Amino acid sequence: MNTPSDHPRAIDAAAADYRAILARIEAAGRAAGRHDTRLLAVSKTKPAAAVRALAAQGQRAFGENYVQEALAKQAELAGLDLEWHLIGPLQSNKCREVAQHFDWLQSLDRAKLVTMLARERPPERGPLNVLIQVNIDDEASKAGCAPTAVAALADLVVAEPALRLRGLMAIPQPLAELEQRRVAFERMRRLFEAVRARHPGVDTLSMGMSDDFELAIASGATMVRIGTALFGAR
Repeated sequence: MNTPSDHPRAIDAAAADYRAILARIEAAGRAAGRHDTRLLAVSKTKPAAAVRALAAQGQRAFGENYVQEALAKQAELAGLDLEWHLIGPLQSNKCREVAQHFDWLQSLDRAKLVTMLARERPPERGPLNVLIQVNIDDEASKAGCAPTAVAALADLVVAEPALRLRGLMAIPQPLAELEQRRVAFERMRRLFEAVRARHPGVDTLSMGMSDDFELAIASGATMVRIGTALFGAR
């Protein structure tokens, strides 16, 4: 029996949503004079069948919040050559699993994780791509390092051959007025440019979600994390 996620009509709707999102990303990039923004499909809480359906449309990169949930999907979808990103907070007791099974970590926020990840990364997988998560609005309830701590943390990552510093990630406050979010996005852009000036290999600024990704692209985002607009509400 078909489940809602693999019903032909649901798959057709998901494909249409996917194409529409890609078109909006392309248009936003064109307006900003850039063509370098990637889509990360946020598949947390969604079944493997939904990931498979989107992969069939050409999407390769998927973001997960929880390590165990992601590992189960990776096992079920083995052979599809997908790119897996951990975007949720990383606990130290999960470093080994993340280092061994993920392609990207977008939520590095403290120094002690750097050595642990580097030690556990299998050489045959190549360096683990790392983004430093920044708590750009200084929210007490949100993960991420302070903007003033980014430079030192970036230096630690770059010093580890088993890791590759790719850039920064942030989840700014979802302020009611969309334009108000531009302030945090622009602060992230300036911080990103400062890190890139120090480490020229840096190329990724991950920010912007379903309701504000076009504004994020206008502010310099090179990766947007979209879940609801692709998969529906959780």
